[in-house]
Amino acid sequence: MATAVQRRPATTQKLEHILACATRVFYDKGYEGASIRDIAQRSRVSLAGLYYYVQSKEEMLYLIQKDSFTTLMARLDERLTAAGDDPETRLRLFIRNHLQYFLENREAMKVLSHEAESLKPPFVAEVADLKRAYYRRARTLVEDLKRARRLGRLNTRVAVLSLFGMMNWIYTWHNPRLDPDAARLASHIAGLFLEGVAATTTNSTHRNKSPRNGRPRAS
Repeated sequence: MATAVQRRPATTQKLEHILACATRVFYDKGYEGASIRDIAQRSRVSLAGLYYYVQSKEEMLYLIQKDSFTTLMARLDERLTAAGDDPETRLRLFIRNHLQYFLENREAMKVLSHEAESLKPPFVAEVADLKRAYYRRARTLVEDLKRARRLGRLNTRVAVLSLFGMMNWIYTWHNPRLDPDAARLASHIAGLFLEGVAATTTNSTHRNKSPRNGRPRAS
């Protein structure tokens, strides 16, 4: 487990404002292309004021990522606590929570996705711990579904990583004027994922083969 990164205390509202402005600058210019002066200009906080709250541009990126993951997981925990024990219901809530947060925080999600390799020690280790914890939450939910449905052939690692692959790039194509809202989108993706899970338990590669020569039967 990584050692928590220490930073000086700050007024929550002020720090949130600075991080929101930093997120916008990173979204527009990329982490490497952005400067502390860009963030100071957008936030209308002096350079000295910024350095009172954070020590570097990298610390801002770390805080954006940390706050995003901790908020995402806190919302998930709250929803799952009230969800009951049905594995499918809980997995659907996970998907809905993830998509709602991503669509509500599109700029931060782009920063998370595109700047994942920009952090260095000690920041990178703590964010990696948060990502692993979130992955484990998802895998536990899929393993619960596997047991409940007796999906003995399901590879839960592949299933979870495939699910994240479906969800994590939503911000790149979702158009609110054309595409479903977060709740309906979650229902669509959950349906696609769960049907795919069901398919892994059938012997689909052999279902239409002749027992004699292994060739598909003629239609």
